[in-house]
Amino acid sequence: MQKTILEKMYDIIVIGAGSAGLSVGVTMNKFGFKVLMIAKTDKEIGGECLNDGCVPSKALIHVSRILKTAKKARAFGLSITGTPDFKKAIAYVHEKQEIIRKHENAKELREDGIDIVLGEAKFVGKKEVEVNAAKFKGKNIVIATGSKARKLDVPGVEKIQYLTNGNVFSIENLPENILVVGGGPIGIEIAQALNSFDRKVTVVQHGGMILEHDDEQVATILLHQLRQEGIECLLNADVESFTSPNTAVVKMKSGEIRNLHFDAVFAGIGRESTLEPLQLQCAGVRVENSKIVVDKYLRTTNKNIFLCGDIAGDLLFSHAAEFHARILINNFLSPLKKKLNNDHMSWVTFTDPELATFGLNEKQLHERGIPYEKLEQAFNADDRAITDDYQYSRVILYISKGNFFKKEKILGGTMIAPNAGEMIQELILANTAGLSIQEIFSKIYPYPVASRVNQQLIVKHKQKIISPGLKKLLQIAYKIFS
Repeated sequence: MQKTILEKMYDIIVIGAGSAGLSVGVTMNKFGFKVLMIAKTDKEIGGECLNDGCVPSKALIHVSRILKTAKKARAFGLSITGTPDFKKAIAYVHEKQEIIRKHENAKELREDGIDIVLGEAKFVGKKEVEVNAAKFKGKNIVIATGSKARKLDVPGVEKIQYLTNGNVFSIENLPENILVVGGGPIGIEIAQALNSFDRKVTVVQHGGMILEHDDEQVATILLHQLRQEGIECLLNADVESFTSPNTAVVKMKSGEIRNLHFDAVFAGIGRESTLEPLQLQCAGVRVENSKIVVDKYLRTTNKNIFLCGDIAGDLLFSHAAEFHARILINNFLSPLKKKLNNDHMSWVTFTDPELATFGLNEKQLHERGIPYEKLEQAFNADDRAITDDYQYSRVILYISKGNFFKKEKILGGTMIAPNAGEMIQELILANTAGLSIQEIFSKIYPYPVASRVNQQLIVKHKQKIISPGLKKLLQIAYKIFS
């Protein structure tokens, strides 16, 4: 039997070294606390985001956009020859990962004063974990072990070439015909990226629209763009089975059965967390329906054990994990405790065009009984959209109802446009800081930056107050004062 070794006491132990774990561990270390971070392997430092998620997917999307732009150049007389080389694209992805990995590894963290243990952690007490037969105690422990791609549970799945975000960035030879199961952000981003490599891509989506957590009006615009690029999107459809390594039986909501041919299947059907290895029962942490019970302060049923990132079962974004970390750090250090509140959360689906969403949506406003006004602006008359050929774009804002004493503020919104994730940042800032729409109205935008469309929407809204009576008053004022 292996002998258990008791190691030293820490101010904080962080299990997991992805976006969530690093945000907590690195910050607490900078504040002078004794921190232990536990990761399964050195490579897993950086987590899903660096290894299988945000970083590799955005690098691949960057390459795919270059390919799309090159193809568009044919309209201006350029002759484009050759076949996109997926192997070179993957090499580019790995190159960018390694640049980031230089700062996210055990050696670098140790040099910064953080203790790192590599191995799988399990709880052996209320404030105690064990890794590789060594025990470690902490005043507080943060579980930040992330999530993994949910497995497609369909008869015959064992027969097929099965891809997820966990292995798609490791293949060198991209199959010719790809079936994407799932029309959420991961599935749609990957579908469009792979389509740019001259592959046939078909998306099968259970629901009636892609990106079901976004506004249907803007998601419909993106769906149209995807179909224009040759991506077949089957809505209200489910894969019933795989009858061979290359055939899927798809059942439509209408009852129609379709047999789809493919060379590989990419599954983007959600995420799940692995809890069993942690042995949470040894720490008095309750689990219900395969999820850790957690409160609004991100505390488990053990008051000294906290959750951060995907494991908390909240919004599964790297920036949501960073937001969790800020809440935890505040609550570790301040008597003024903060609760998790996603009213100002934002996210971007990095397709082309991008779809960006922030704040409260219309359904939430209705449910909470918050009075609001919905503002919409098409880009068809925007000068920059005309010159850069994205007149199909749209922005929607929800603003509070104001009066003489109460300013109108931005409650939430969504935009679909190239670089929407950047264009919408000032609106996110206004929403987060509680700024009046007057701040956008009064801003001087260099002409013709793309974000001027935000101001156009506010100007259009303010023009509603120009009544016949106001016009007469202004005319009188002009005669008097000019």
